[in-house]
Amino acid sequence: MNLDLPDVFEILGRCTGFEWDAGNTPKVLARHNVEPGECEQMFFQEPLLVAFDEKHSGAEPRWQALGRTLADRKLYLVFTVRGLLIRVIAAREMNRKERRQYAEAQAGVEESPDL
Repeated sequence: MNLDLPDVFEILGRCTGFEWDAGNTPKVLARHNVEPGECEQMFFQEPLLVAFDEKHSGAEPRWQALGRTLADRKLYLVFTVRGLLIRVIAAREMNRKERRQYAEAQAGVEESPDL
Protein backbone atom coordinates (compact mmCIF):
# COMPACT_ATOMS: atom_id res chain seq x y z
CA MET A 1 0.00 0.00 0.00
CA ASN A 2 1.37 3.41 -1.00
CA LEU A 3 1.08 5.82 1.92
CA ASP A 4 2.01 8.74 -0.34
CA LEU A 5 -1.35 8.62 -2.12
CA PRO A 6 -3.43 11.77 -1.79
CA ASP A 7 -6.73 11.53 0.11
CA VAL A 8 -9.31 10.82 -2.60
CA PHE A 9 -12.08 12.45 -0.58
CA GLU A 10 -10.01 15.62 -0.31
CA ILE A 11 -9.57 15.55 -4.09
CA LEU A 12 -13.29 14.93 -4.65
CA GLY A 13 -14.14 17.78 -2.27
CA ARG A 14 -12.34 20.21 -4.59
CA CYS A 15 -14.09 18.95 -7.73
CA THR A 16 -16.61 21.26 -9.37
CA GLY A 17 -18.29 18.90 -11.83
CA PHE A 18 -18.01 16.03 -14.24
CA GLU A 19 -16.37 15.50 -17.62
CA TRP A 20 -18.03 13.07 -20.02
CA ASP A 21 -16.25 11.50 -22.97
CA ALA A 22 -18.39 11.59 -26.12
CA GLY A 23 -17.08 8.17 -27.17
CA ASN A 24 -17.15 6.40 -23.80
CA THR A 25 -20.51 7.58 -22.45
CA PRO A 26 -22.65 5.87 -25.12
CA LYS A 27 -20.70 2.62 -24.59
CA VAL A 28 -21.44 2.60 -20.85
CA LEU A 29 -25.11 3.22 -21.57
CA ALA A 30 -25.30 0.55 -24.30
CA ARG A 31 -23.32 -2.14 -22.44
CA HIS A 32 -24.58 -1.63 -18.90
CA ASN A 33 -27.62 0.67 -19.14
CA VAL A 34 -26.03 3.19 -16.77
CA GLU A 35 -26.88 6.85 -17.39
CA PRO A 36 -24.33 9.62 -16.71
CA GLY A 37 -26.70 11.18 -14.17
CA GLU A 38 -26.76 7.94 -12.19
CA CYS A 39 -22.96 7.97 -12.01
CA GLU A 40 -23.00 11.56 -10.78
CA GLN A 41 -25.61 10.77 -8.11
CA MET A 42 -23.31 8.15 -6.61
CA PHE A 43 -20.84 10.78 -5.47
CA PHE A 44 -23.50 12.44 -3.32
CA GLN A 45 -24.88 9.34 -1.55
CA GLU A 46 -23.46 7.55 1.46
CA PRO A 47 -21.68 5.35 1.82
CA LEU A 48 -19.32 5.89 -1.07
CA LEU A 49 -16.54 3.30 -0.96
CA VAL A 50 -13.43 4.27 -2.93
CA ALA A 51 -10.18 2.37 -3.48
CA PHE A 52 -7.13 3.36 -5.49
CA ASP A 53 -6.77 1.26 -8.66
CA GLU A 54 -3.01 0.78 -8.74
CA LYS A 55 -3.15 -1.83 -11.52
CA HIS A 56 -4.81 0.58 -13.99
CA SER A 57 -3.17 3.84 -12.92
CA GLY A 58 -0.35 3.94 -15.44
CA ALA A 59 -1.14 7.15 -17.32
CA GLU A 60 -3.22 8.80 -14.58
CA PRO A 61 -4.50 7.93 -11.10
CA ARG A 62 -7.70 5.85 -11.20
CA TRP A 63 -10.06 4.83 -8.46
CA GLN A 64 -12.76 2.20 -8.15
CA ALA A 65 -15.94 3.13 -6.30
CA LEU A 66 -19.01 1.39 -4.96
CA GLY A 67 -22.07 3.51 -4.35
CA ARG A 68 -25.76 3.98 -4.96
CA THR A 69 -28.05 6.26 -6.93
CA LEU A 70 -31.03 8.20 -5.62
CA ALA A 71 -33.17 5.24 -6.75
CA ASP A 72 -30.89 2.96 -4.66
CA ARG A 73 -29.34 1.30 -7.72
CA LYS A 74 -25.99 -0.13 -6.63
CA LEU A 75 -23.17 0.75 -9.03
CA TYR A 76 -19.47 0.07 -9.51
CA LEU A 77 -17.46 2.88 -11.14
CA VAL A 78 -13.93 3.46 -12.30
CA PHE A 79 -13.03 7.13 -12.41
CA THR A 80 -10.19 9.60 -12.54
CA VAL A 81 -9.97 13.29 -11.72
CA ARG A 82 -8.72 15.73 -14.34
CA GLY A 83 -8.20 19.18 -12.94
CA LEU A 84 -11.40 19.91 -11.02
CA LEU A 85 -13.58 17.45 -12.92
CA ILE A 86 -14.51 13.84 -12.19
CA ARG A 87 -14.25 11.68 -15.30
CA VAL A 88 -16.09 8.37 -15.17
CA ILE A 89 -14.27 5.74 -17.21
CA ALA A 90 -16.51 2.72 -16.62
CA ALA A 91 -19.80 1.99 -14.85
CA ARG A 92 -21.91 -1.09 -14.24
CA GLU A 93 -24.13 -2.66 -11.61
CA MET A 94 -22.30 -4.19 -8.65
CA ASN A 95 -21.66 -7.92 -8.72
CA ARG A 96 -22.65 -10.18 -5.79
CA LYS A 97 -19.35 -9.76 -3.90
CA GLU A 98 -19.45 -5.96 -4.32
CA ARG A 99 -23.08 -5.82 -3.15
CA ARG A 100 -22.12 -7.76 -0.01
CA GLN A 101 -19.18 -5.41 0.70
CA TYR A 102 -21.40 -2.40 0.15
CA ALA A 103 -24.18 -3.75 2.38
CA GLU A 104 -21.67 -4.24 5.20
CA ALA A 105 -20.44 -0.66 4.82
CA GLN A 106 -23.99 0.66 4.60
CA ALA A 107 -24.92 -1.16 7.83
CA GLY A 108 -21.92 0.45 9.52
CA VAL A 109 -23.00 3.93 8.43
CA GLU A 110 -26.54 3.33 9.65
CA GLU A 111 -25.21 2.20 13.05
CA SER A 112 -22.87 5.21 13.36
CA PRO A 113 -24.43 8.08 11.35
CA ASP A 114 -22.23 10.71 13.04
CA LEU A 115 -18.97 9.30 11.63
